[in-house]
Amino acid sequence: MTVTGTSSDPLDLSAGVLVAGGGPAAAWAEYKAAQAGADVVLADKGYCGTSGATASAGTGVWYVPPRPAERERAMASREALGGHLADRHWMARVLDQTYEGMGELADAGRYPFPPDGEGGQVRRGVQGPEYMRRMRILLRRAGVRILDHSPVVELLTDEDGAVAGVAGYQRQRDRPYRVRAGAVVLATGGCAFLSRALGCDVNTGDGALMAAEAGAELSGMEFSNAYAIAPEFSSVTKTAYYSFATFYREDGTVLEGAGSQKGRSVIARTLLTEKVYCRIDRAGPDVQRAMRLGQPNFFLPFDRMGVDPFTRLFPVTLLLEGTVRGTGGIRVADDECATSVPGLYVAGDAATRELVCGGFTGGGSHNAAWAISSGTWAGRGAARFSAALAPSASRRPLIPAGGAGLRPTGRPAARDGYREVVAAVQAEVHPYEKNYLRHGDRLGPALANLHATWDRVRSSLYGTGAGAVHARQAAAMTAHARWMYTAALARQESRGMHKREDLPGSDESWRRRLLVEGLDEIRVRPDPVAPVGPQEYADHLRAAS
Repeated sequence: MTVTGTSSDPLDLSAGVLVAGGGPAAAWAEYKAAQAGADVVLADKGYCGTSGATASAGTGVWYVPPRPAERERAMASREALGGHLADRHWMARVLDQTYEGMGELADAGRYPFPPDGEGGQVRRGVQGPEYMRRMRILLRRAGVRILDHSPVVELLTDEDGAVAGVAGYQRQRDRPYRVRAGAVVLATGGCAFLSRALGCDVNTGDGALMAAEAGAELSGMEFSNAYAIAPEFSSVTKTAYYSFATFYREDGTVLEGAGSQKGRSVIARTLLTEKVYCRIDRAGPDVQRAMRLGQPNFFLPFDRMGVDPFTRLFPVTLLLEGTVRGTGGIRVADDECATSVPGLYVAGDAATRELVCGGFTGGGSHNAAWAISSGTWAGRGAARFSAALAPSASRRPLIPAGGAGLRPTGRPAARDGYREVVAAVQAEVHPYEKNYLRHGDRLGPALANLHATWDRVRSSLYGTGAGAVHARQAAAMTAHARWMYTAALARQESRGMHKREDLPGSDESWRRRLLVEGLDEIRVRPDPVAPVGPQEYADHLRAAS
């Protein structure tokens, strides 16, 4: 059910499992926790079913039938691109769970997958608006209590440091709320630094900040410089369509290499000195019709302006998607997507996706599969953890864990000081020459500036009510940027999407993940990659089938 009302009095609830977020990972976590018997509350920054990157567009899904040869090709195709940091145990689990989840979406959710012409269905993609609409219906049928427009601002812990609930703010009712819970799942998405990429302005890294405050680690934060191609006049980022495009310089000459796998770096470098233009001129009539059918919102800005992107040139830019399309996030500590903090679980883009993609973005398809899988595991795990606590969970003292933006260490500054913080962070992470075309001589000064911004955040950034939401978003973006650049400087090589112009080659001694932790002082330590041999993989396939 949806929690409604007009009272401005604080809202106090109890639940077995609290899920923060409203995208696909959150929805699957809530659904599976409810199926496992937990009393579930959802708290979304927006309106669950319409907010977030998935709800605003179509997306592919890493869906591969359980046929060993096809699964092998699917996994092998990504390993080198991701710098050999992925884990085949996790890749195989995700493929299994995604196959099962898409079947459940078709059956229980009655999602209208198109026929494949052979009596089956094509389940390699979903239309985001319809997908999330049906997921919300499933949640309501399962009895999930939904708090829309209710961003979580901090975790609550017990005396032993285990997570015991959340505190937040309901925008439309202008009131604070608190949910006591046996376990919490963070499915708040990654961080796109308010770049205005379509559907991503709710993704400001809030979950990562809250997890770090509770003591959780992060992993893969150097793989955070994902940028997407978009028309200069639009926020729609569907980079796959540009594989059918030709790019041009201002003088009308072809921009060589811009359509290749490394084409975005060519575009980024050119945009530093001149505009780049594009025409989607390599798509035939059948492909054009399929593109319009598959992603109708891609064409809306063009149609409104009377521009045919297949025949006319239009200017393009690159929008930062950060850890929404990057692979860094909160470290996953076990097969149930628990973190290292008792009672805290993580799913979707809030979690690291290194286990599936290594150091290179999985785009929409791998992320969509990870959302289904990690959401399922986190929801079930949180439900089990909560059930094991009962009835003691209701008697635990609740201790606020939030710091930056809520409890300054010095004198609070102006209530709108978050705007200056956001601008300062964006000045260090948006520019291509700092974040995308990385070099130690540029990363070092940028990180120093971000450390100074964090000191200001900790000392004086403060907000209450809606102001607390803004302040926490600004603090989360600052922390996220510092983790990113700390890890980027620590990785002394180029691997995956992390390209260092001063260290262009990869080094086998760096084939390890980097764990980052801390807030005022950030620490980095290596996490060895455990290889999975052919026999172990064959055993897994036999067990799965």
